[in-house]
Amino acid sequence: MAMTNDDFLDELKALLGDSGVLRHPNDIARYVSDWAGDTLGTPLAVARPANTEQVAEVVKRCYEHDIAMTPQGGHSGLVAGALPDANDQELVISLERLNSVRALDPVNFTITVDAGCILENVKQAAFEHDCDFPLSLGAQGSCQIGGNIATNAGGLNVLRYGMMRELVLGLEVVLPDGRLWDGLNALHKDNRGYDLQQLFLGSEGTLGIVTGAVLKLAPRPTQSRTALLGLPSVQAVIDLYGLARRDCCDLLTAFELIPRRCIELAMEATPELRDPMDSAYPWYVLMEVAATGPVDLGSMLEQLLENGMERELVLDGALASSDTQSAQLWQFRESMLEGQRRRGEHLRTDISVPISAISDFVARASDEVMAASPECEIIAYGHVGDGNLHFNILPPASMADSDKKAHLHELENRLFDVLDDFHGSISAEHGIGRTKQAPYLAGLSPVERELVSGIKALFDPKGLMNLGRILPARE
Repeated sequence: MAMTNDDFLDELKALLGDSGVLRHPNDIARYVSDWAGDTLGTPLAVARPANTEQVAEVVKRCYEHDIAMTPQGGHSGLVAGALPDANDQELVISLERLNSVRALDPVNFTITVDAGCILENVKQAAFEHDCDFPLSLGAQGSCQIGGNIATNAGGLNVLRYGMMRELVLGLEVVLPDGRLWDGLNALHKDNRGYDLQQLFLGSEGTLGIVTGAVLKLAPRPTQSRTALLGLPSVQAVIDLYGLARRDCCDLLTAFELIPRRCIELAMEATPELRDPMDSAYPWYVLMEVAATGPVDLGSMLEQLLENGMERELVLDGALASSDTQSAQLWQFRESMLEGQRRRGEHLRTDISVPISAISDFVARASDEVMAASPECEIIAYGHVGDGNLHFNILPPASMADSDKKAHLHELENRLFDVLDDFHGSISAEHGIGRTKQAPYLAGLSPVERELVSGIKALFDPKGLMNLGRILPARE
């Protein structure tokens, strides 16, 4: 007799305990939506294993009984990659109880952690040993390391430290059939054949469940300087970045492009914020330099601004003279996201183009979008140092809610057509998930499609692990 879902869940309860398997709607409410409030459906249940061995056993039983699995981290994704499907048949496997720092080696500059560790806690653990884990995200108070790995997270400091792909030395992964691959190496150089861990970085939980990781640390900066600058154009921003990259070299940790509208949204979302300058400017740069040791960052930044003003790139600026003032400037970057979210449904994109093409892309994409929808509002901002733009669009305020989704989808198609001309990417750091699957598949060559499908089939022949994300459910 085939096992029923109730029988299967009773097995899991025997393994994980009553608190390790959640089914009641009130208990699973926070597992079925992401940061943006998107919800697709409800799961068969939520399994909450407490260690790697329990994860492996849960996955093994799912594999034996053909139960679809949805690995889940901190609910901060933006492409519906970790949300349960609407068929009530997927088992959510939450990593939240795997939250231990296993080891920290300040001489090797590595930290070994469970996948469910919250990013902020990992950063704090490194700080206590005079080290820094440099991944910096707006969601770092809730996102988990496993999710950062699964999506190859980027964030604010990519231009200096790279994506998550550059910050991982070793992984521990439960494969879709329940076997454990132990690749927890702390070696900074290891050239033994194929680098298997790179397949899991950015795989969005479709090839297995990351349960542990060895991460690279950096020396903790002992000083930093932050500035918010007013500029006349996007091209001026790009020119200033080129200047800063040369004058500040590897001490430049962040260089953010922010339009005036985002400053206004930030002040709407956080009323205690005040306009940072006496005049308003079309574009702003939020930049930061950081160092360890006897480096005069203040003079370096002042010299850069003098050079920028002499070349008429910088019109005005606000320099933080304390950690408190620096935090206030960064609050604009954080609050503008909340300001957008409060505006309701809008198009969120996560694209990349060559840094030198950012200005031309913004101009052409804006013209294309406004020609199709003159009453929409464009909010383009992003990480200049790695070419990552969030070219977001608010639909016309007068448009009926029922028409907004289709309208925004049409604008996204137009935007992606322009992106193709620049040989850009539709996903710089958020991943593919379900939301970006159609344009991702459309952009694959036949050879690429065969290779990625083959990788998926090799690791997950039954198609049970996060099915329907990146690739269709039955590829």
